[in-house]
Amino acid sequence: MKPDTDLEIFLATAPGLEAVLAEEVGLKGFKRPKAVPGGVVTRGAWADAWRANLWIRGATRVLVRIAGFHVTHLAHLDSLARRVPWTALLRADTPFRIEATCTKSRIWHSGAAAERIATAIAATTGARHDPEAEVTVMARLDHDLCTLSLDTSGEPLHRRGFKQEVNAAPLRETLAALFLRQCGFDGTEPVLDPMCGSGTFVIEAAEIAARLNPGRARHFAFEKLATFDADAWARMREPKTRPPPAARFVGADRDAGAVAMSRANAERAGVAAWTEFRVAAVSEARPPEGPPGLVMVNPPYGTRLGEAKSLAPLYQALGRTLAAHFGGWRVGLLAADAKLAHATGLPFLPPGPPVPHGGLRVTLFRTAALP
Repeated sequence: MKPDTDLEIFLATAPGLEAVLAEEVGLKGFKRPKAVPGGVVTRGAWADAWRANLWIRGATRVLVRIAGFHVTHLAHLDSLARRVPWTALLRADTPFRIEATCTKSRIWHSGAAAERIATAIAATTGARHDPEAEVTVMARLDHDLCTLSLDTSGEPLHRRGFKQEVNAAPLRETLAALFLRQCGFDGTEPVLDPMCGSGTFVIEAAEIAARLNPGRARHFAFEKLATFDADAWARMREPKTRPPPAARFVGADRDAGAVAMSRANAERAGVAAWTEFRVAAVSEARPPEGPPGLVMVNPPYGTRLGEAKSLAPLYQALGRTLAAHFGGWRVGLLAADAKLAHATGLPFLPPGPPVPHGGLRVTLFRTAALP
């Protein structure tokens, strides 16, 4: 295992957004972040893994690599797993579980691999294996290379702890943060969402502008590891005094229930002072007073047979409203169907790759400042 000051830290994200996450990680001061399939690799100490969980908005979880070795049969796996310094990583009084995957390896049975690693850990630490445990050891066997990692996050990082009320198929906060970044949002301009649902885009934008840490109100799995320092973590979490955002963040929805949800979620997140939610149809959307900013919208996708045709008028109305009233504003629109996106008539830039979301693949369509 590498020294505790030179650990490999992997921040996972949705495929297609690795470069966007790498940009965020780099701007937060992490060492030489590199986009790789499925996420971003950086290096640092255990405290850097804590900091990544606390600070980084676009990661879905943070893993620390603890060992890697070539292995071709289960007895060899058992022997090599016992050489990992588990007592420096896991506490004897804290249960653990194993998640194993096997790809193109001579050890092909993930359950058998997990069982051997669990036995090795229990034998060396005295800790108990529990399939429901929060502390998770990730074992990945790929072409006979076994990589062992500790999941430092626990619950996925989109669960910030504030959005307790959601509508159907809510957008994850981690995705919202990366889509905002792709649209050039840095917290200094207003954001408006005319179909706000439970308020994800608006609340995420307000938190970014207020420089609030996304992990400020939740628990993480690393707090149960032997490497955890409660005093250092308390110092890291101490809130800093920041000036309030100058911009406003506005959401609207024709559903009064969605607007009520958004207000409650914004209140829990501590951004109610900078957000505004109102009941309004798409055609009633108007920019707030002040400089132009960014319209972020996640309309219905129309994935069922015949739905796209029925949704075309909604997209057309959105496009007409934005073209008529939002000169100087940029637009970011999520869509699973490019035809629906182009039904808005908006001058989209070339789109990026589709991103998995809720069992679908959605694409972010962006414009430059509208004329």
